[in-house]
Amino acid sequence: MKFAGKEEHFELRCFGCKQTYNIDDYGKFYQCAKCGNLLEILIISKYSSKAKQLRQGLWKYIDHIPLWDDKNIISIPEGWTSFVECRNAAKILGLKSFFVKFEGLNPTGSFKDRGMTVGVSKAIEQGYKSTMCASTGNTSASLAAYSSRAGIKCIVLVPKGKIAMGKIAQAIAYGAEIYQVEGNFDDSLRVAREICEKDSKILLLNSLNPFRIEGQKTVAFEIAEQLGGRMPDYVVLPVGNGGNISAAWKGFKELSESGIEGSIGAHSSGNLPKMMAVQAEGAAPIARAFKAGKRDSIDPVLDPHTGASAINIGSPVSWMKTLAAIYESGGIADYVSDEEIFAAQKFLASKEGLFVEPASAAPIAYLLKLARAGKSDEYEAMKNSTVVSICTGNGLKDPNAVLKGVSPDQLQTISADAKYLQKILA
Repeated sequence: MKFAGKEEHFELRCFGCKQTYNIDDYGKFYQCAKCGNLLEILIISKYSSKAKQLRQGLWKYIDHIPLWDDKNIISIPEGWTSFVECRNAAKILGLKSFFVKFEGLNPTGSFKDRGMTVGVSKAIEQGYKSTMCASTGNTSASLAAYSSRAGIKCIVLVPKGKIAMGKIAQAIAYGAEIYQVEGNFDDSLRVAREICEKDSKILLLNSLNPFRIEGQKTVAFEIAEQLGGRMPDYVVLPVGNGGNISAAWKGFKELSESGIEGSIGAHSSGNLPKMMAVQAEGAAPIARAFKAGKRDSIDPVLDPHTGASAINIGSPVSWMKTLAAIYESGGIADYVSDEEIFAAQKFLASKEGLFVEPASAAPIAYLLKLARAGKSDEYEAMKNSTVVSICTGNGLKDPNAVLKGVSPDQLQTISADAKYLQKILA
């Protein structure tokens, strides 16, 4: 089904200088020709397709996604992930209302699928036969899956020795061409950008691609809908490259400004949520910039290091969008240690039955840190509020992270004798 005239309701614009471009020219360039900043897609007027067919997952919000023909949709499907009220954790954290939006239940096990279903669908609509990304793991798995479903080539660049094998195994299984780069993620992304800028037949699908953000913003629509048509007060999420927090903030703003038709209603009630960005201590350029009161710059971490590999990024490409989301929402940015991250991962699993990858545990670690510290203005405000943590990936992505702390004597061996086990248990 073609959506006649839909293009007129969207605009491709520079996030910095506000220069506008033809939205379907994206891919011929990846940044603003005037100032070099990232590009974003804006809804400039309301569009309604009046389509009657039922769509699954995030594609129920197709009127808010810049795709001009639904025959190009590449879906597994994704979205509409579990929204879990965590009463046990809330009690320990001292929070009145605490929810986890578990994005690890998407098809490839991470939030990246939201962006990739839209990004790859747009690639098909624009006639691309090849895609490329740099990745710390989840992006490669997701792009490889959606590219394989679309029947197009996928090329993946990963930093050598700095990616969880569970994630690279997915990309291998999906048939991607994988290259290990001598260096870190930032080196991998630099190489990927250079290749795609020189070869217009390959579409770069990292989070700097604004169509990725259009898919990821739908997490905000779902959270509001799952809360019964209201906004949360706080949204806490891990930050690496910065695409996801800026996407969620974009979604909440769109929801407030123009509303989403359907069960949410004409608009969502309540104030916009405060966006809380949490990084790992060894890879925290955005958190450090915020703590220093900076709005227009960050100091990249040249040698980022954290066991939470998904957020092991020292020079986040979406830093400006991230800082804007934090400051505009009245939120904060902070960092936690690896020790706190891995303790929080076990905490969430043991208290709520939710096994998330290390990066996803960073927001939980931050909340535990606030609770332990006791009285602070932020914590006091959060205690009687609705707090949502977006946990971005499944723990099965990187099981070795948990197994590293397991010694052989923790796995007891017994004889096949029920009486013997009964004696031990007594």
